[in-house]
Amino acid sequence: FTHPHKDHIAGLDDVKAFSFFSGKAMELYANELTEESIKREFYYVFADKKYPGTPEINLHRIGLEPFFIGDIPVIPILVWHLKMPVYGYRFGNFTYITDANRIDPEEKQKIIGSQSLVLNTLRHKPHISHFTLSEAIEIVQELQIPSAYFTHVSHQLGKYANVTKELPAGIHMAYDGLVLDFI
Repeated sequence: FTHPHKDHIAGLDDVKAFSFFSGKAMELYANELTEESIKREFYYVFADKKYPGTPEINLHRIGLEPFFIGDIPVIPILVWHLKMPVYGYRFGNFTYITDANRIDPEEKQKIIGSQSLVLNTLRHKPHISHFTLSEAIEIVQELQIPSAYFTHVSHQLGKYANVTKELPAGIHMAYDGLVLDFI
């Protein structure tokens, strides 16, 4: 998980289908703030006596130290959503960051060398807790990321076809159903 906002954790109950069909618990990772929020919001998932059909999850608390999911190295990246710490993640050559409006220089160092970046861009006008289109483009160019996809977009950004025309080479708008090969 990146952070505890509702639009980023509310679908947790839906992993019950994964649990049911796979017969396994889903491994999930979150910082302390997000873990506490998840345990409050989805208290029934962590109950000693679970109701049938409850999602089976193993929630792992993480910090900013690198860790592995199986054989995939994961590097947490601390970014800011106004004053809220949010985690982005680097998986090998791929980095994912959402709900951010600031990345400190030492955290940018963790992104350098990524071949692909998914980054939030809300709209053209400045926003207190999200990157604008121009700010997101600037980050991609500063970090010299060859391929970037913008997500977490507001309707205020404009129509997909029009926004796409504004983007420099190698920068794309993400869309529902997009599949990225990064491992």
